[in-house]
Amino acid sequence: MSQTKILVVEDQADQRLAVGGRLRSEKYTVVFASDGVSAISAAQRETPDVIVLDLGLPAGDGFAVLERLGAIPKLAGIPIIVLTGRDPATTRDRALALGARAFLQKPVDVPQLLEAVRAAVGEGT
Repeated sequence: MSQTKILVVEDQADQRLAVGGRLRSEKYTVVFASDGVSAISAAQRETPDVIVLDLGLPAGDGFAVLERLGAIPKLAGIPIIVLTGRDPATTRDRALALGARAFLQKPVDVPQLLEAVRAAVGEGT
């Protein structure tokens, strides 16, 4: 069985490293992008199994990334977990409507994130 690859898209270096470190400790392969443009490039290059996506990004916010990924047939089926500090009252429904599988709030709740990743890749809990 191949190892699950997760693309973490986060512009804050400390957040990116914290989330990536936790995922690596669970034996996931982790690749990173720090803005909207590099997120699309990394998704096309790496074809990850799951994408953990921040909404507040430079060079195309997370909503633009969701729309672009959904429009690329090769990438449209990749489960996306939104992890954001934005107000869920104004962002949750839009993110889910654009195809996000899960919507999580910052600061990251690690067990909740791991559960969302496992559900997205079809692993048992």
